[in-house]
Amino acid sequence: MEISKLEQLTNLSKGYKAYLYDCDGTLADNMGAHKETYIKVAANKGHVIEGDIIDELAGWPVINVIEEINKKYGTDFDSLEFKELKYKLFLDEYIAHTLPIVHVVDHLRAHVGKVKIGVVSGSGRVAVEKTLEVLGIASLIEVMVCAGETEHGKPFPDPFLKAAKLLEVNPEDCLVFEDGEAGTIAATAAGMNWVRIDHL
Repeated sequence: MEISKLEQLTNLSKGYKAYLYDCDGTLADNMGAHKETYIKVAANKGHVIEGDIIDELAGWPVINVIEEINKKYGTDFDSLEFKELKYKLFLDEYIAHTLPIVHVVDHLRAHVGKVKIGVVSGSGRVAVEKTLEVLGIASLIEVMVCAGETEHGKPFPDPFLKAAKLLEVNPEDCLVFEDGEAGTIAATAAGMNWVRIDHL
């Protein structure tokens, strides 16, 4: 009998004191929506961009993604303005329809009260909080670290190290759940083990 993804996660995550979950693409099945908002904002400004660069930079803070878009496409988007337009579009048109990645959300729910639980995201706090509310798990999260809340975002280790510090857990006692390379690079740099939920 094939072992379920939830069972795989449960088996892989034994022996840790804290779980640190990425939000977009890990707890929330919303990467397609995020990709569409980048493409739409660019289109509204008269530029066509492909979604592949968004996939490649999954987990990066939005401002850094926009900087990379400017490099690749020779555009001159104002990163702060673009970010605000992207989040407004996402909050207005997409976020209410967010669905969970069921086995990851179920894994989180099953461990409430047993291990410490944090969310570490490359998105802004308002979007992350609203996403977790839509998923019905906002009250289960003990600590959140979001874009702009550390000197460097993923793929640097800063966000994960801050979450561990806030949870009062040593980095080596934390397990990270991710769906992107930026997050796993950051987790490794923070001295944490990780699971790619999209590779189960």
